Amino acid sequence: AGASVDSLSRQVQGTGDSSVLSKSSAAARGYMQDRFLGLLAGRRRRRRAPLVHRGYYVRTRAVDYCVQDFLLKIQSCAKTQILSLGAGFDSLYFRLKDMGLLSHSVVFEVDFPNVACQKAALIKGIKELSSLVGDPGGEGLEAIAISGKDYKLLGVDLSELSKLEKALQEAGLDNEIPTLFLAEVVLTYMENSRSDALIQWAAERFSQACFVLYEQMHPEDPFGRVMQQHFSQLNSTLHSLTEYPDCEMQRKRFLQKGWSECSVMDMNEFFTFCVPEDEQRRVQALEPFDEYEEWHLKCSHYFVLTAAKGMKPSWTPLLLNMAVPCGDGPVSVAESITVSPCRIHSEGAGLRRYGHHSALIKPNVILTTGGFGEEDGQHHRMRNFHVLIKHKGCWKSGCMKKENRGKTWDGRLYHTVSCLSNSLALMIGGRTSPSSSALGMLWLKFPESSNALDPHGFTVELVDLQTVAEPAALRWRHSATEVVFRGEKYLFIYGGRSATQPVLGDWHFLHAEELSCTVIPVEGSVPEDRHSHSACAWRGGVLIAGGLGAAEQPLGSVFFLREIEHGFQWQTVETHPPLVPRYSHTAHVHEAKLLLVGGVWFHSSSVPGITVVDLVTGLCTDYVINVEHLEWPLMLHNHSSVFLPDEKELLLIGGGGNCFSFGTHLNAEPVSLNLRNILTSH
Repeated sequence: AGASVDSLSRQVQGTGDSSVLSKSSAAARGYMQDRFLGLLAGRRRRRRAPLVHRGYYVRTRAVDYCVQDFLLKIQSCAKTQILSLGAGFDSLYFRLKDMGLLSHSVVFEVDFPNVACQKAALIKGIKELSSLVGDPGGEGLEAIAISGKDYKLLGVDLSELSKLEKALQEAGLDNEIPTLFLAEVVLTYMENSRSDALIQWAAERFSQACFVLYEQMHPEDPFGRVMQQHFSQLNSTLHSLTEYPDCEMQRKRFLQKGWSECSVMDMNEFFTFCVPEDEQRRVQALEPFDEYEEWHLKCSHYFVLTAAKGMKPSWTPLLLNMAVPCGDGPVSVAESITVSPCRIHSEGAGLRRYGHHSALIKPNVILTTGGFGEEDGQHHRMRNFHVLIKHKGCWKSGCMKKENRGKTWDGRLYHTVSCLSNSLALMIGGRTSPSSSALGMLWLKFPESSNALDPHGFTVELVDLQTVAEPAALRWRHSATEVVFRGEKYLFIYGGRSATQPVLGDWHFLHAEELSCTVIPVEGSVPEDRHSHSACAWRGGVLIAGGLGAAEQPLGSVFFLREIEHGFQWQTVETHPPLVPRYSHTAHVHEAKLLLVGGVWFHSSSVPGITVVDLVTGLCTDYVINVEHLEWPLMLHNHSSVFLPDEKELLLIGGGGNCFSFGTHLNAEPVSLNLRNILTSH
């Protein structure tokens, strides 16, 4: 049993090592000012991805925000102390000391004995660290690795509360002065009975106490399932999630364990309301970035909690910034829509991708292009085009043969494909990487005589149109929708982003035959800039819904660009209740009903299903997607969808993304939704 415990502790320690490496990488890229992280990481430095940098930035920012607020509130006290539980190789003490914030405070750090021993040796061997600590002391004391004037480093297993209390007493912890407890992704690795006991002990033993907890939540939604699986594979089970799966349960936990005040924020709320706007913009501009969905999903699965007891005045650092809610949540409905896997013959695996585009190129024939996914057991930008053909209720899938004329397929993501006839489609924009300039246009030409029952009988010819309509085409995460003006067909290219502009709000009317941009007057209030929105053709115009705005905030507006005598006019579509802001969704129109499918929003208590907007009355109804028949998590962002109006069937293809540092999730296969009930009930 001892070996098993040692093995578990090593796995948990491994997460601490990963944390300091990630923080050090973020600091090296300018996310936070911390010259000590690199020293504490030693020679183990490794460059992390921008998504990981952002994640560790907001984690560090949240903890620092609470710590500095505590030190500010108690600056008139003669003595205070901070107890960091499971501190690992964190740099908090050195940062605070360097900033001159520990003039009357002592920092105690506790971790496994071998971690404390390693950290103590590291500190003593680096002059820049040891000079801040001063005389390290600690000789002859069993659990105390360093005993400086204002820094105590202890090696104790947190789950053994009696040993912890004894070691802290020996180190000089004072139960009667204001004390801040810090637990940054620590307690969740302990059995709940032991972490609960520690939380209760802190409330009972200390007369003036504050607690800061940073942890994961929402284990049962698709992202949460991937997150849980990742930590289970590391043999580092997240125990807290079983009993305390969300903010409210964590708040009740602390109140029931003796704390008088408690408030909780998820990290989307923290970044939005507690980080100044100029700092938000600075961070957003540090590196080329295009993983908004995964960033917001990561933030909705972590929270920061503050609790207090005996503090005068009361200590509620998060409440001050919670006056502005993230908008009303979704209106729950009794009815759900059941999803079912598609019965696909042959190569359905090639549809495990995200950031792709799917289009109905002929009746019951769907073309899927581009994206990032899995092919031949490897993850990369997708080389193959896939075609899905429906025949006698079953779908057949296969790779489409490509013939290149002046253009080698570039494996682009976040492009659009617009079918202009049964034999011709136009691909617009897209990118290969967030730092590369956007790509131009391609003709996709299909033989009119293709065998409609054999996926392998389809061929596509790629024709380069790089010099055509460049300003319109050099973008991604945009929309391209067919509109009609004075009997002529145009593609309305709107919004998106580029390598130099993180969000665009311009538009272009591209003549469908001449491929030239035409100036057509547009009246009305211009919608705010956006990308990752949805766009649907309706009554000769375009319906634009949602998207991600200039401040990386989801939008809840719906606009109709309608044809008028001498051009077009923007009109706002009023919805009630107001549409929950979202982006990275797909959309379809059926008989004056706008269907919004999936996406990402900031309401971490649920994930978007299908929202039906009645375009006549403005009534907005949310439906949950029932996934109990699926054996894998269904992530409905970065997906594509095709609506077959005769059958009222919605086909969802691909979707997923890089789930922070937990690995890449790709939806296993296309799934089908029968919308007959909800479309006839409205």
